[in-house]
Amino acid sequence: MKDFSEKEALEIFRMENLNDDSEFIPLLTNEEEKRINAEKIPDEIPILPLRNTVLFPGVVIPITVGRDKSIKLIKDAYSGNKTIGVVAQKNDSIDDPGVNDINWTGTIAYILKTLKMPDGSTTAIIQGKKRFEIAELTQHDPYLKAKVKAVDDVQPTETDKEFEAMVSSLKDLALQIIKQSPHIPSETNFAIRNIESSNFLINFISSNMNATVAEKQKILEEADLKKRTTILLSQLNKELQMLQLKNQIQSKVKEDIDKQQREYFLHQQLKTIQEELGGDTFDQQLKEYRKKAKTKKWDKTVKEAFEKDVQKLERMNPNSAEYSVQSNYLELLLELPWNEYTTDNFDLKRAQRILNRDHYGLEKVKERILQYLAVLKLKGDMKAPILCLAGPPGVGKTSLGKSIATSLGRKYVRMSLGGLHDEAEIRGHRKTYIGAMPGRVIQNLKKIKSSNPVFVLDEIDKLGKDFHGDPASALLEVLDPEQNSTFHDNFIEVEYDLSKVLFIATANNLGAIHPALLDRMEIIEINGYTVEEKIEIAKRHLVPKQLEEHGVKKGQIKIPDGVLETVIEDYTRESGVRSLDKKIAQIVRHVGKSIAMEEKYDAEIKKTELDKILSPAHPKEKYQGNDVAGVVTGLAWTPVGGDILFIEVSLSRGKGGLTLTGNLGDVMKESATLALEYLKSHAEELNISHKAFEKWNIHIHVPEGATPKDGPSAGVSMLTALTSAFTQHKVRKHLAMTGEITLRGNVLPVGGIKEKILAAKRAGIKEILLPAANKRDIDDINQKYLKDIKFIYVNKMKEVLDYALLEEFVKNPLKLELAFGETAEKHN
Repeated sequence: MKDFSEKEALEIFRMENLNDDSEFIPLLTNEEEKRINAEKIPDEIPILPLRNTVLFPGVVIPITVGRDKSIKLIKDAYSGNKTIGVVAQKNDSIDDPGVNDINWTGTIAYILKTLKMPDGSTTAIIQGKKRFEIAELTQHDPYLKAKVKAVDDVQPTETDKEFEAMVSSLKDLALQIIKQSPHIPSETNFAIRNIESSNFLINFISSNMNATVAEKQKILEEADLKKRTTILLSQLNKELQMLQLKNQIQSKVKEDIDKQQREYFLHQQLKTIQEELGGDTFDQQLKEYRKKAKTKKWDKTVKEAFEKDVQKLERMNPNSAEYSVQSNYLELLLELPWNEYTTDNFDLKRAQRILNRDHYGLEKVKERILQYLAVLKLKGDMKAPILCLAGPPGVGKTSLGKSIATSLGRKYVRMSLGGLHDEAEIRGHRKTYIGAMPGRVIQNLKKIKSSNPVFVLDEIDKLGKDFHGDPASALLEVLDPEQNSTFHDNFIEVEYDLSKVLFIATANNLGAIHPALLDRMEIIEINGYTVEEKIEIAKRHLVPKQLEEHGVKKGQIKIPDGVLETVIEDYTRESGVRSLDKKIAQIVRHVGKSIAMEEKYDAEIKKTELDKILSPAHPKEKYQGNDVAGVVTGLAWTPVGGDILFIEVSLSRGKGGLTLTGNLGDVMKESATLALEYLKSHAEELNISHKAFEKWNIHIHVPEGATPKDGPSAGVSMLTALTSAFTQHKVRKHLAMTGEITLRGNVLPVGGIKEKILAAKRAGIKEILLPAANKRDIDDINQKYLKDIKFIYVNKMKEVLDYALLEEFVKNPLKLELAFGETAEKHN
């Protein structure tokens, strides 16, 4: 709807009452409308162009004319028959409109009143009568005149219910708009309710609605009243929606402003109350921040960032959500140990004593730590190395970090990475997010208040990865000595120096670590313990710890070395000592119960009691003899230590098919294929007929089918087993072997040698056949743990077969054709 100003409304009201005899008609009745429609219009009338207004029949509007032509036209018409033709300009910026600048459809108007204004312009009150079209312009000066013809409306029939409904909807929409708009006078509501004529209602609303001149002109030119109503309904619906949306926005803005004002006043009151009570105000909090900042050892960049954020906090409303985020950020900057370091203890002999006291064995690791301390003592300052302790569970990787911290005199912090799958856990969230916080690296440094701790990254091989990002990639910056001096956390947004932190990562499986991450770390492998080492660890550490935890005194229980050895060999199957620790705890609890119940008991634990205390022992994996052809003892590495496995080859009549069973992985299957192809290509050298491969099916099986097996180290075992099966020769007694093979017959080195040797000793193996390149691994093992085991080193597969296979045949050999036409049975 068109908004009239209060001044215009008062002026119209004042003019309405100037003369009681005037023909001023605010609303048009049906009778008056009929009378106007019956009036004839002159053939030629003066044409008044209007800039921003479209006049509709029956509607009374005030117009102000300031152009000389328009003033003269009004003056002449008012002194004459008071009838003029009103048309809208197409472009309101044209001062002297011509033929092409005006719309040729307009409204006959009757001048009700004219007033001379102080600024020289003339205000006229005019009422629309009928629509007309210009037929021909007859005069341009002093103002426009034209021959016109009346245009009648196309009226709907009296029985048209649809038109009635449309007019009713039009009235309802108009009333809603008046109600929604605060600028439309309430009298308009009364006027619309009292309009009787449908034609006048449509014209009245069209004249006063909030629309452009072009839109109103389109409505005026529409002769069909029903179509005109449809156009008008569409316009009013748009206007109502805009008004509702505007009111919603204004209401929300008003509520927000009112809330802010209310919070401001409450804050001022709270501030006054706090000052009266002597409490801390927000200003005092800012002063405290600045006071603490003076004691920090941060560089210029951090100092500038802090001051900038303090100034930002000063401008914030303390009750806003952003205030607490900004406040938390500043508190974190103040609590972080910027350039705060603990003093290292460079007493190398003391450090050596601590490492030996806390951990038995692990000589290579201890040696590396002492080397680092020595260089640090000599140089005074160096970038900390990134160490990665790799080995099976329970060998003391995590606890070693604590011992290193104690020997150095540094603070210790441990962060478990197992299952971590969100990059933000390392780098932090941006502080714009709700609930944002720094990454766990920064959080841990804040907690221990030191920038050079021993930082253990536990289980680094168990990092996850999903749509949240790759934390392993985020760790690249943390664990790179060339980059971590400028570590960027998303939350603190300023660089933090991690180069003095001694990072120690632990892992069980190096193959699961991101290659780029692995490249940044110095790998120190911690192999499993021998039985002798486990006995020493139990006596020095595990038994005293369990006695203390269970409240049992040293003299109340005695566990002999022989009992500990039996527990280790028969009741645990591991490279570390975690299960051993649990078994010792069970033994101590058994004795503790007898002590608590004041029962008689024997303080010395005997081997015969172990089944009762610890439940039945594990079945031992022992060497099973060499009476059957095609059975060879292999050595395997598992995440929990070494193990022995038996490679079994069986031959049956057929067409030379190969079957592999035992839950074997792809690499192990390839080793079997390699072994068979090597055997076929060297059949004559081994006195095997080529016909044998065509007449016998081969079945290779590795027992314990529920356990997945993979890796290349069973290659020599498979070839030896296949050769034994086809030649029916016995395999040397008490012999185990490991090594990768190639088609050319070479034997390549493999890993996990120490664990495999321990498994061989447990199984009663006397001789171990190894690749020659693995001799260096044997040299690293304490020789006292290798007694009673003979090592045979080989480079070629022929050397393996020459040593492993005896001249003697097995009992009841298969009737296989040998290369020279004889059978194994005849040889036997």
